[in-house]
Amino acid sequence: MTSTTGTACPNCGGPIADADRFCEACGAELTPTVGAATPAIDTDTEPTVELNAAGTDPAAMGPCRSCGGKIGAEGYCETCGTKAAKPRDHFSEQPAPWVAAVCDRGIRHSRNEDAVAIAADPEPGSRALLVVCDGVSSSLDSDIASLAAARAAREVLVAGHAQGMGTESSRNSAVVARLKAAADAANDAVLANTSPDSPNPASCTFVATVLEGDLLVAGVVGDSRAYWFPDDAEAVALTVDDSWAAELIATGVPRHQAETGPQAHAITRWLGKDAPDHTPRTTTVKVEGPGWLLVCSDGLWNYCSEAAPLADLVRQTAAANGGEPLATSSALVDWANAQGGQDNITVALARI
Repeated sequence: MTSTTGTACPNCGGPIADADRFCEACGAELTPTVGAATPAIDTDTEPTVELNAAGTDPAAMGPCRSCGGKIGAEGYCETCGTKAAKPRDHFSEQPAPWVAAVCDRGIRHSRNEDAVAIAADPEPGSRALLVVCDGVSSSLDSDIASLAAARAAREVLVAGHAQGMGTESSRNSAVVARLKAAADAANDAVLANTSPDSPNPASCTFVATVLEGDLLVAGVVGDSRAYWFPDDAEAVALTVDDSWAAELIATGVPRHQAETGPQAHAITRWLGKDAPDHTPRTTTVKVEGPGWLLVCSDGLWNYCSEAAPLADLVRQTAAANGGEPLATSSALVDWANAQGGQDNITVALARI
């Protein structure tokens, strides 16, 4: 969501509203001219939901990333004085060897508003659930809300295993219904982390995929994306963005022009208190061979949007990392940071 009133960000010159606390374009912290209401969770301290994101106890953080020195009790390196990275700045999940995700703050933003939550059965290609939420920078507590939303959606998807009435169509309908229930739970989680009188209610995007054997279903609200890259067939974008750029593309504007314009990241649907509609649009695909399932935030696809070149990037990166999903996800995050890292970056992969 892009502000249409207010002034310009002092850091990057992007448009901001009077009550914005963070710039949507660069993530810089702002000083609002309108008093902000007390948030639902104190953002001046590291909330529990963030610290748990990496499964790390902040009192037992590892060595300084700059020099390898010891991190003191106040969160600074005792050798070089560098402030320790927050556990939320960079974390990963790997519930099974064939499924993994990496979530990273990027270079330009001051906090990580992306979130990911995944689950998978042990057998490769059997069942995998991937959820990515991208918090809207100009809204309050979007970092907390996005993680709560991703985890709430995952819990719904893990708990549900409906197979319909035994036919293919009823099975598809059952999974679509489960995805919609997951989006409802994610939206409820965002509302739970929004102050009732907030001038900029917490909000985030939502994309989730459910893989059950040869059935792959994707659902989206906003501009986070899902792709299917079969080894021996054409790469497929499973989702279409809810964004101003996508509407321009639909009218015939070239993709590159639409996705690099001033309103490129203005989304038209999202999760949150002021959302117009949070029912995900879904796509169903039959998986007929091996390939890569990718779910990501715009921090990755900003630099490689179309399905075919992004598939080539994933395949080449996977080949360089032994086909291992966690190493490949991490390398793709590194690649996005090397392109500029102007946004938070989330990459979730399943090797089918």
